[in-house]
Amino acid sequence: MIELAQITKRFGATQALKNGQLHIEAGDIHALLGANGAGKSTLIKILAGVYSYDEGSFKIDGQTIRFASPKEAQQAGIFTVYQEVDTALIPSLTVAENIVITTENFWVKRHKMRQQAKEALALLQSTIDVNSLVSELTLAEKQVVLLARALTQKARLIIVDEPTAPLSSTEAKQLFAVMRKLQAQGVAFIFITHRLHEVFEISTKVTVMRDGSHIMSAATKDVTEHRIIEAMLGKSLQATKYLATSAPTTVVAKLEHISDGNKVKDSSLTLYKEEVLGVFGLVGAGKTELAKVWFGERKLAQGKFGYPTIEKNFTHPAEAIKAGVVLIPEERRKEGLFIEESVCTNLTFPSLHKFSVGLFIKKAREVAQSRKVIQQLGIKVANPHTPVHYLSGGNQQKVVIGKWLAQQAMIYLFDEPTKGVDIGAKEDIYQTVRQLAEQGKGVVYFSSESSEMLTVCDRIAVMYDGRIVAELTNAEATEQLLLYYASGGTVDEASATLSL
Repeated sequence: MIELAQITKRFGATQALKNGQLHIEAGDIHALLGANGAGKSTLIKILAGVYSYDEGSFKIDGQTIRFASPKEAQQAGIFTVYQEVDTALIPSLTVAENIVITTENFWVKRHKMRQQAKEALALLQSTIDVNSLVSELTLAEKQVVLLARALTQKARLIIVDEPTAPLSSTEAKQLFAVMRKLQAQGVAFIFITHRLHEVFEISTKVTVMRDGSHIMSAATKDVTEHRIIEAMLGKSLQATKYLATSAPTTVVAKLEHISDGNKVKDSSLTLYKEEVLGVFGLVGAGKTELAKVWFGERKLAQGKFGYPTIEKNFTHPAEAIKAGVVLIPEERRKEGLFIEESVCTNLTFPSLHKFSVGLFIKKAREVAQSRKVIQQLGIKVANPHTPVHYLSGGNQQKVVIGKWLAQQAMIYLFDEPTKGVDIGAKEDIYQTVRQLAEQGKGVVYFSSESSEMLTVCDRIAVMYDGRIVAELTNAEATEQLLLYYASGGTVDEASATLSL
């Protein structure tokens, strides 16, 4: 049994935790929920030995604990599988080496290592080849490797942070099957997610935090989605469907027969001024690849991009940015931010020429611009000089969006903008997207979340196997219809099938 009670943690003047509480029993799958900035990350980092707590009680089997390092937490059987799984694996080593080799047992016989890895994977009913290089695995398989590693090291509690965010629905179900197998062996999980339907699918208990404090804990079967949302936000949230007042008529971009020779195949789209065009598809449909071809980050093999005054296929992102086309990428930490730099640096970097005289940057003007964007987007940060890695996922995403505002771009490409973002921050992002369209911009919203398409988009194009297979107005679209087309259903068959 692991118990945390009245845990507090302060970073300088910032009170990150005021009253952190968790009660974990063997075999629990305990969902830990809360809006960005609620204190979830701080609490699990105390559990994982990354941070030490200031006040409160942390006990394992009745014994008071204060870890000095992650190594001590692992020795006590507490392991963490972070969302960025690649940071915990060595891609050039085999599956067996990644599962078995640690700083404690670096010298181990190869045949014994392979056998231990096979036994761990067998317990998870996984067929991953232990001789494969980790670099050859899918994200879902990499997660299984990390779970197998925890198993070989006698894990009693595994913390999984947004494990399904990069996975397809099939891969997520496979992961849940693995978690249930470990649960049956007495291993407990803390499951952090922003997808509430997964909470009811996999968890046995749920704890909600808000503003650094424990709000509620209950058996999952005893709560509703509505009650969880109210606990997270301190208010209820009503589902909405965006209804356009009029159809836009001014074309700002036209894509004709776009292919990249691999993931994108003969795709055509038209984007209008003052609209949000959704591009919906399941994982692997080619959405991200289409966005990157458009932005000049991925090579165009066939087709053409037309704009009001030019026809231009970008060969580099710098060309796209200069032409007023910008991308908010799916992997914001790797591709959208200088994660160790300040909020101010990230917000102004693309527009430094506006704050410079010769070789010198006018810092006062730069800071003033960053404060303006912080206020405009509601970025929760103590001051512009705070390193961006201290921000929650939702606030980091707002920084990625905000850095393009000074550029006065005309076309914004949003690729999975709410990935790993809580419900409240999603609403802020939806509002920002709509405001950009109202300001006369053309916005393309790439997402695998059907509900988001209905909430924010004027029109919705559906991708399947690299192709645009259907295009609907928001009024015509339903989640059922979007998923039907995204799963390979055809327009001709849709009416008959969906009316059954």
